[in-house]
Amino acid sequence: MKIIITISLLLINYICSSQNIISGTVFDEKNKPLAGANIFIEGSYDGASTDEAGKFSFKTTTTANQILVVSFLTYETQKISIDVLNFKNKNIKLRESVNTLDAVVITAGTFDAGEKARVSVLKPLDIVTTAGSNANIVAALQTLPGTNNVGEDGRLFVRGGEADETQTYVDGIRVAQPYGAQAQNVPSRGRFSPFLFSGISFSTGGYSAEFGEALSSVLLLNTKEEETKEKTDISLMTVGLGLANTQVWGKNSISFNSSYINLAPYQKVIPQNVDWNKPFQSLSGESVFRHSFTNGLFKLYAAFDATQFDINQESVNTITKTRVDINNNNFYLNSSYKGNFGNKWQLFTGLSYGFSQNKIGLDLDKVNNDENSSHLKIKVKKSFSDRLKLSFGSDFFSTNFKEKFDSNSGINFKSGYNSNIIAVFTEADIFFSKKFAAKIGLRFSNNDYLKETAVAPRISLAYKTGKYSQFSFAYGNFTQAPKQDYLKYADYLQSEKASHYILNYQYSKEKQTFRSEIYYKNYSDLVKFDTSTAVYNSKYSNNGEGFAKGLDIFWRDGKTFKNLEYWISYSYIDTKRDYKNYTSKVTPNFVAKNTLSIVGKYWIENLKSQLSITNSFSTGRPYNNPNETEFMNSKTKNFNNLSMSWAYLITSQKILYLSISNVLGTQNVFGYEYANAPDANGVYNRREITPTADRFFFIGFFWTISDNKKENQLKNL
Repeated sequence: MKIIITISLLLINYICSSQNIISGTVFDEKNKPLAGANIFIEGSYDGASTDEAGKFSFKTTTTANQILVVSFLTYETQKISIDVLNFKNKNIKLRESVNTLDAVVITAGTFDAGEKARVSVLKPLDIVTTAGSNANIVAALQTLPGTNNVGEDGRLFVRGGEADETQTYVDGIRVAQPYGAQAQNVPSRGRFSPFLFSGISFSTGGYSAEFGEALSSVLLLNTKEEETKEKTDISLMTVGLGLANTQVWGKNSISFNSSYINLAPYQKVIPQNVDWNKPFQSLSGESVFRHSFTNGLFKLYAAFDATQFDINQESVNTITKTRVDINNNNFYLNSSYKGNFGNKWQLFTGLSYGFSQNKIGLDLDKVNNDENSSHLKIKVKKSFSDRLKLSFGSDFFSTNFKEKFDSNSGINFKSGYNSNIIAVFTEADIFFSKKFAAKIGLRFSNNDYLKETAVAPRISLAYKTGKYSQFSFAYGNFTQAPKQDYLKYADYLQSEKASHYILNYQYSKEKQTFRSEIYYKNYSDLVKFDTSTAVYNSKYSNNGEGFAKGLDIFWRDGKTFKNLEYWISYSYIDTKRDYKNYTSKVTPNFVAKNTLSIVGKYWIENLKSQLSITNSFSTGRPYNNPNETEFMNSKTKNFNNLSMSWAYLITSQKILYLSISNVLGTQNVFGYEYANAPDANGVYNRREITPTADRFFFIGFFWTISDNKKENQLKNL
């Protein structure tokens, strides 16, 4: 027995004498001790936690070289190769992790909406529940700062730029024809229904080097990545019918949305300010197919739109009205794949094809044009660490445009062009810390039609000043080929250019977001011509220039008042351009110096209803009065539009929806058309350009059919 005890004591003594002590102190980057950090030898149970002074000490039976693991919540885990015999009283410094929810996000010039947005300024639901938007993505975005509501056009005008200067992308692939059919002073709508999209990113400037051929703005629409529930949506509306369905099987899902719009019955009841022969009619549809791979996702998106209308347009220069008959057919196909491979590599590739055909009758004259466009994109991204991510890729844009004019007098004229643009880009996301980050990029492009190359550097910085606040700065050069109206006549032009400078402050906390942004844009090489309109025998040049500077403010609050969410947008802009056939540098006629939008949504629990109110106000826009000596010296009266909507849940899956725009019946004027020549008294006569109707009324019934009996279309209203 004594022998056993003696052997045991000797063994314990041996084990204790063979143990080594590991000790030290853990600090953060500011040399402050970290209490509660975990330290252990990899592959063993030996370890400890730091005390309030950041100190630790523990014994280990391991020997020689080992890996010491040091971890702490919201800090990067560090693995250190150590010599066990000599690791005593060592200092270890941990860096804050940049993957935390409160890490800095670059926000200069960008509004994000969607489930994946770190700071969501808009929600997908807002696109369809905002009074006056009528499920039009563009109309909802016009309640954000930096945009101008150009009611007679309907497209997206951003920070002094024309609508053509904003490019639209679906799942990262460009859409060459994002708007529906349009006639002079008859506004168009965006082609895309919001129902199939889960996220939107709207960049008012300073956007990534990944995107090109946009002088002012980029609108990114992201389709839903997955569907888990099967359902059918039926829509009965005063303007038409709608049907949507989602099917899910295995790793696949498909969703489609279709609608038929016919304004003829509506316009027989509601008076119009224009003379229609055949009111607006359209048949449209969209579909998204998804297949999930082990490490990736494939999506196929397709959309079509067939539109026609026939209108008699009044002009101050003619006694009789001009009959304008438009038939537009559009098709868009988009396929994309995003997946992971290797060691933290990510691949994105996509291909799109767009076709647009217009058959236009101008009294007895005919204008037909076709556009075929495609976009091929490849992008590779590598995460070297949480602090450094590098992406690079290439774009190829191809456009074929043909137009034919057949005059009743026997004169025929053809025009058009073929353009191929190839571009390469690279961009690095660098996180210096949780508070300071940078995005540095470079884009190189070549246009074979214009026979030119362009290099565009871009950089964005963001610094977090507090737990909920940060500053961002963005700078970049941007180029864009001139629009079709010029390219079809002149192949000797150069791309138009702009430089953006943006400083942004953002505060976001608990359903409250405040943004303030100042910016400056410098334009060069804008297109000028020497005739009253752009025609085949005009003399074109790139001698135009301009600038835009201003202040945008945004406040959204869903916390202060129970069941009420609202946002306020204000924009001030000072901009001048010398382009087109302008005689001097002046503010363009689509720009209002001050714009204010107020949007409110109130949920009434007892009535199971949502009330939405939108008021849009802007100061007068400039126009040229030939009766005055100074060019573009006059301004329209102020614009104001108060819209309201009401969504009532009849049952959990049946909704009645009512909407009215311009409730107060404000007589808005968008501008004036002047006579080409003065009358006998030397005065140029004019007529007002006004909305196509004083108000727009909408009533709809929406019914969702699903297995769980709870899904409804409130998110689609």
